[in-house]
Amino acid sequence: MKKGIHPENYRKVAFKDMSNDQVFITRSTIATRETITIDGEEYPLVKLEITSASHPFFTGKQKLVDTAGRVDKFMSRYGNRGKK
Repeated sequence: MKKGIHPENYRKVAFKDMSNDQVFITRSTIATRETITIDGEEYPLVKLEITSASHPFFTGKQKLVDTAGRVDKFMSRYGNRGKK
């Protein structure tokens, strides 16, 4: 690998999934303004909207969307325009 192209300031950072409040700690160079205290230690905090802990693909809990209502609404608005 080339020397001098990788950052040197890796530190432990807490990432928090805001949809289910799960927190995991890993090393990162991301700049943050917020901090969180876990087990007596303070970590920089990065808030995430979705992670593998809350994504339907990984959790197996899929939400069904009412597509029939959307199709009916579309057909009632635009479906009859071609028939004259």
